[in-house]
Amino acid sequence: MGMLAAMVTHPDEVYPMVKLKLASDRIRRQIPAEPHWSFSYSMLQKVSRSFALVIQQLEPQLRDAVCVFYLVLRALDTVEDDTSIPSDIKVPILQNFYLHIYDRKWHFSCGAKDYKILMDKFHLVSTAFLELDKSYQEAIEDITRRMGAGMAKFICKEVESIDDYDEYCHYVAGLVGLGLSKLFHASGSEELASDNLSNSMGLFLQKTNIIRDYLEDINEIPKSRMFWPRQIWSKYADKLEGFKNAGNSTKAVECLNDLVTNALIHAEDCLQYMSALKDLAIFRFCAIPQIMAIGTLALCYNNVEVFRGVVKMRRGLTAKIIDQTNSMSDVYGAFYEFSSLLKSKIDDNDPNAKLTRKHVEAIQKACGSSGLLDTRGLRMHESNRHTSLLIMVVFLLLALLLSFLSHK
Repeated sequence: MGMLAAMVTHPDEVYPMVKLKLASDRIRRQIPAEPHWSFSYSMLQKVSRSFALVIQQLEPQLRDAVCVFYLVLRALDTVEDDTSIPSDIKVPILQNFYLHIYDRKWHFSCGAKDYKILMDKFHLVSTAFLELDKSYQEAIEDITRRMGAGMAKFICKEVESIDDYDEYCHYVAGLVGLGLSKLFHASGSEELASDNLSNSMGLFLQKTNIIRDYLEDINEIPKSRMFWPRQIWSKYADKLEGFKNAGNSTKAVECLNDLVTNALIHAEDCLQYMSALKDLAIFRFCAIPQIMAIGTLALCYNNVEVFRGVVKMRRGLTAKIIDQTNSMSDVYGAFYEFSSLLKSKIDDNDPNAKLTRKHVEAIQKACGSSGLLDTRGLRMHESNRHTSLLIMVVFLLLALLLSFLSHK
């Protein structure tokens, strides 16, 4: 039914969805035979969603390193996320996690579903880690140590100020950006990016996730998880959980818009980081999540549904982004289009309207001044009507052909 709905409402997304499905099936058939690598790549597909595809496109040694890096940090994050673990147990595990990655026998049962399987069989990830080149191991260990220490710090500390918010996002995501830059450099494919730009790549993604996941985090059992900074939300409510109530919708959306505006300050740094990349596979690996982030922010902005359920890109649009992101021209086009969508939703009565518009226009200026922006190709979130009609005609002809053959 999902494919049928896509054919009717967004027919131009059908072909990218088919390509993505075929690519995912091909990757599943190419999973290595060794037990530790088989587990690692199988688990990667289960916990990294669409990004497993772009990770798989990296050259083999870097691909193995990024796969292990992702799973190590996903496991670390699973410990932090599990609110049922008492702090006196959780904090030491987070602080010492970087040591456990060298232990072929260590595992710790926590999390749920696929994440629990990852934790129960973490020794297989450690085995894969120990086969990596030393330069990759050192980069992964360093980031895991720093991230674990930062997570432990915020187990006992609330996100109060905007500085706290930036610091927390640095620990859980900015360091991922730094780590990936180190892995890219160790592979010999890229120059070492600055810490500031690498950090912004992580913060842009993490802040987007924190904004989108308000309801999931606030409803976490047995204890709510609160990452929205008090310095921002306290301007609009006495309690963060109060935004769930329908009667607080106006203030909830104003707070949401404030946070989206805060996230937009990292977009220009992200564009600068991506424009310096030379390897196509690394570029796609970095660019696709960033385009999805600016798209998600555009969908969430001024949208009360963030407080009612899940606001995310439809599967077909995600497939289209993965299929069409191959150059900085594509990135500038997507950023320009999604920022234009966000700009169209700005209400002049919103307390942060002027600042939001300023950040959006700065993004659009950066895209335009690049000299690579082709506005004729901006079709990322809207269907091209002529292409859509052509695809619908093709599908109708195929249906007629199949019907004719079935009655022969």
